[in-house]
Amino acid sequence: MRLPIARLGSLMGVTLLLGCADNRVVNSPLQPSSAARSPDFRQAVSSVLGGAQLPGNKVTTLINGDQIFPAMLREIRAAKKTITFETYVFEEGEVPKSFADALAERARAGVKVHLLLDALGGKKSRVYHAMLTEAGVQIVKFHPIWFLDPRRANNRTHRKILVVDGKVGFLGGVGIADLWSGNGDSPKHWRDSHFRLEGPVVAQLQATFTDNWLKARHELLFGSDYFPPLKHAGSVAGNAFHSSPLGGDYGVPILYHLAIASARETIRIENAYFVPDGETVAALVAAAKRGVRVQIIVPGEHTDSKAVRRASHKLWPPMLEAGVEIYEHLPTMIHCKLLIVDGYFVSVGSANFDHRSLRLNDEANFNATDAAFAAEQTRIFQRDLRSTERITVESLGAMIRKEMPMRILQTPFTKLL
Repeated sequence: MRLPIARLGSLMGVTLLLGCADNRVVNSPLQPSSAARSPDFRQAVSSVLGGAQLPGNKVTTLINGDQIFPAMLREIRAAKKTITFETYVFEEGEVPKSFADALAERARAGVKVHLLLDALGGKKSRVYHAMLTEAGVQIVKFHPIWFLDPRRANNRTHRKILVVDGKVGFLGGVGIADLWSGNGDSPKHWRDSHFRLEGPVVAQLQATFTDNWLKARHELLFGSDYFPPLKHAGSVAGNAFHSSPLGGDYGVPILYHLAIASARETIRIENAYFVPDGETVAALVAAAKRGVRVQIIVPGEHTDSKAVRRASHKLWPPMLEAGVEIYEHLPTMIHCKLLIVDGYFVSVGSANFDHRSLRLNDEANFNATDAAFAAEQTRIFQRDLRSTERITVESLGAMIRKEMPMRILQTPFTKLL
């Protein structure tokens, strides 16, 4: 879900004034090196991004609100000691009310409940704050607008993290709003994925939450109530990682460049806001030219941001000419964040392929090196692909001409130079 256009415009203006838009982490595509299936690549993902790839995790894929919200609420209602919950969007409605009621009930039962809300994305949740606070829920707003430090205003937490008793974690793309309810089968019900985690990686996810709780509340959460011993719960190896550009941690762009450079066969991307920077576009073009099949699914006309869709369209010509396959999703807004490389490496979470995720927002993803998990995500990708329209150079040209203001179309070309 995007920020309101007026607010986003103001924040982008601040970004330009501060020079953040010129910050380049990777100035050119990385040269192909270790393949995604190699131990060297797994070592790079662990070492460069921080957080070792841990074996023994169980990952359950949850598709759309009909699966996602009941699973999250079930764990919240079963909490015995702690709940840590960080989210960007928390609105008013039927779904948010069910979460507010569940959190309040657990707090009244003596569970320590920590709710970290982005000050912008979560502002509509204020209707529940008095009830939650009275029940004992600790609510903290991440980066309220403070004119003395405009960088904070532009640095939002876009993370979606829920950890219960330090043992079960969730992350993915959904916010707490009625738009995500249902089964992604109509424009009023968005298509999205979320992931339930068990095993050693949950401690890394908890550490990601405590990172921003410490920043916002200046309180360190520790001890066995938050970090209990964790046994192996499954067969998936992976790590949770976070990106926090205001603190100099540019994990998202580094992750994307490492993954693209590792590809030998396929790159599959499903992303809600696909407006990559020039370096990422060049990396995808280079991958396609070396024979990697690159497939990308993005929202179509049911996007919640027409401006993002128009901006994305303008970046596509060099990718299409290089052979990158781009598809627009037709039934509803697709809000997924999925990257699969060579049917082996998978990254899921909150990060988009846009300026905010690459340079501004705090994000959290789960990276897995597991053929079975990758195969499952590929099947879901292919199922979504059946509800798309492939974009060609010709059809893209027609869309761009339709999107251009008439005054530009009527202006002689020489006057635009």
